[in-house]
Amino acid sequence: MKGFTLLEVLIAMAIMAGVIMTSIASFNYHLGIVIRDKEETAATLLARGKMDDPEFLRLPAGKGNFAPQRPDIGWEKSYLPTDLPGVTKLILTVSWEKERRKLTLVRYVAKT
Repeated sequence: MKGFTLLEVLIAMAIMAGVIMTSIASFNYHLGIVIRDKEETAATLLARGKMDDPEFLRLPAGKGNFAPQRPDIGWEKSYLPTDLPGVTKLILTVSWEKERRKLTLVRYVAKT
């Protein structure tokens, strides 16, 4: 008799199923990391653009979003005093995913 027994075929299929399920789970996990990283990069670049805008630096503290390009990403600007005379701490907090994820940029600016 030549060929495989039913037991050998079942064992081979069980091993293949385990390998395939592990591969799919790993792919999904890493795809999630890529998506989160993409969103964080977009938020960082938008925040840096705001921080580099001279008109934005002149505005008082407040909140807003990056409409029309990214209305799903919001920002909040606040000022804190520092111990240094003539220097203020500007804090820009950017949030996305309904404020579940946030990042903060800090810049020290001279009082005008």
